[in-house]
Amino acid sequence: MSRVRFDTDPRHVVRITLARPDRKNAFDAAMIAEITAAARTVDENARAVILDSEGDAFCAGADIDWMRSMADYSLAENTADSGALAAMYRALYELAVPLIVRVQGAALGGGAGLVAVSDIAVASTAAFFAFTETRLGILPAVVSPFVVRKIGPARATALFVTGARIDAKRAHEIGLVERLVEPGDLDASVERVVAAILESGPRAVRAAKRLVREVEGRPPDAVADLVVERIAAIRVSAEGQEGLRAFLERRKPSW
Repeated sequence: MSRVRFDTDPRHVVRITLARPDRKNAFDAAMIAEITAAARTVDENARAVILDSEGDAFCAGADIDWMRSMADYSLAENTADSGALAAMYRALYELAVPLIVRVQGAALGGGAGLVAVSDIAVASTAAFFAFTETRLGILPAVVSPFVVRKIGPARATALFVTGARIDAKRAHEIGLVERLVEPGDLDASVERVVAAILESGPRAVRAAKRLVREVEGRPPDAVADLVVERIAAIRVSAEGQEGLRAFLERRKPSW
């Protein structure tokens, strides 16, 4: 049985759904492979990707039976297994379009890592989060680059070394979650994010996401030429010209 569903609507909005509600959408090797394949299936026509899940938990991290099977793994087997997990997060991180994560409940361990890898996380007030790996004597190593990027080293350290659970309000305060809403407004809030993205030029959205990663962590003088090149090129593009004309003519652009 498939652990992940992949759908694309007429607007070219992709939805990747974790579909193991009976196991709290916890990871095993097969699910990791399916998420990776789904992310790599997103094509150049996509406008946005929504990552959500079935049931009351978003993702409870590693499946206990999978963890039990790994107990006797050799170093080489653990390296291969961790490499597959890293490839999954990288496939999601490298999506060219915005990744929106819908969080309705528990996001623990690797599940919290999925929130960290997102561009925009929309969470219910019923959600909660924790990086619980150190409580098991292991590390949140694979997700650490995304968590540190999202919430900074000090907050990441505090959550990693304690394994403490935080509620959705605190996750919103520290930047792990972008939008915090009541449970009944979760789907509508996700749709509002999607609608806002669809109002923008498809090429501009992709370029804006890429631009953040190009300038992140670099001083302004180091990217001065880059940013000039980026804005000049998109202004003269067909999409840029259409957007400017639509604004001046007080009409909606063609996209």
